Amino acid sequence: MPPFDPLPLTVRKRLVILGGGSAAFAAALRADELGAEALIVNDGLPLGGTCVNVGCVPSKTLLRAAEALHRARSTPFAGLATSGRLASFRAVIEQKRALIRALRQQKYLDAVARRPNVRTLTGRARFAAPHEVTVDGEPVRGDAFVVATGARPAVPAIPGLAEAGYLTNETAFELDELPASLLVLGGRYVALETAQMFARLGSRVTVLQRSNRILPDESPDLTEALAGCLRAEGIAVETGVIIHEVGRSESGIVVRARLAGKERRLRATHLLVAAGRAPNTEGLGLDAIGAVTDGRGFLTVDATLATTAPGVYAAGDVIGAPMYVSTAAAEGRLAAENALTGAGLRRDPGPVPWVIFTDPQVAGVGLDEREAAAAGIAAEAAVLPMDAVPRARVAHDTRGFIKLIRDRKSDRLLGARILAPEGGELLMELVLAIRHGITVAELAATLHPYLTATEAVRLAAMSFTRDVAQLSCCAT
Repeated sequence: MPPFDPLPLTVRKRLVILGGGSAAFAAALRADELGAEALIVNDGLPLGGTCVNVGCVPSKTLLRAAEALHRARSTPFAGLATSGRLASFRAVIEQKRALIRALRQQKYLDAVARRPNVRTLTGRARFAAPHEVTVDGEPVRGDAFVVATGARPAVPAIPGLAEAGYLTNETAFELDELPASLLVLGGRYVALETAQMFARLGSRVTVLQRSNRILPDESPDLTEALAGCLRAEGIAVETGVIIHEVGRSESGIVVRARLAGKERRLRATHLLVAAGRAPNTEGLGLDAIGAVTDGRGFLTVDATLATTAPGVYAAGDVIGAPMYVSTAAAEGRLAAENALTGAGLRRDPGPVPWVIFTDPQVAGVGLDEREAAAAGIAAEAAVLPMDAVPRARVAHDTRGFIKLIRDRKSDRLLGARILAPEGGELLMELVLAIRHGITVAELAATLHPYLTATEAVRLAAMSFTRDVAQLSCCAT
């Protein structure tokens, strides 16, 4: 990634940024560091974009609220009487709203106010010609441009869906009343996180996934284990679902679908659509500058994040996967630097960690065993059940496992997949191991503090060559 030290501008002076989310702000701040003027033109979601307004922040705080209620209602420990109830769903939502307002102010509005070279303009930008956009009809010129308009929930073409009405992540977290029942269309991270959150708060939830497995890009052992955990909490997880039609009755939503070879009618008070993401590229006037999109509408960029239009770069969700806040911010900085200096810096191909915030969490980095085999690598996987981790045993929560994938020849770590409570907290050690070429043997030889969750990493590394079930609790 580009260094933080200011670099001399050699070509351009004014950067116009389309969008107001993580990638856009990262681009603006980098432009300011370089001594350029940055203009953020934003329309749609408030400043902060998806993450702070309708994505990461609201979903994760509501997930924690739901987890607190879930823990209050049940405990794995003998002799403890627990109870918990949802006293006010509206109060939970209001606390979420207050958090969003505070973070939007502190991390976005205040960040701009401290930098006189960064300005914001509310309006819809459209390219009119090279080096010029119009904002609500008024011309705005720039020396370079970064498109960071993000993405929105994709809505499948299902007969009756639009007429029946539905929720997305942009509206579900704004409800003032808890749904009595909820049908969730989709089986990836947004669908699963939201399904578990509403179920733990008290909704009756059914997940309807088109593929034969939830999280279909991941290996069956992981997805089947997660599905089992969700079903154990009373969430109905249906896969291989073909939805024919959506309608509405006096009591709510009716979905006509084929499940397990049988025609069914499923009913609920609410319907959530979580079927992927669509890019915000419509109406940008990309044809006027010759910027090309792919078959789904995502902007096409090269390794420097340059589009096919001279002087126009793009970053964040609008260029497609991986759609993470961390990658969006890194791309925004890179795009701004290349746009302003012509440095030609390339995207860092290093390992990208990701986390799905279900409980147990799903976390990963690098290749899994299938991807390694497809790449022609002689790989080997070791799977350590959480039952073998002392920390999980004393907590009486042994759900999940940690899987490491190594190169047989070099012993280098290729990737990891984790299904565990707070599994995302185990990930960064493995990210650094991949990035810096640390071998599995070195991980196994590194002391980890006893009775911590991170000991799972060492035990998993050891399990390539030893049966850790035969060891004493803290023996090497």
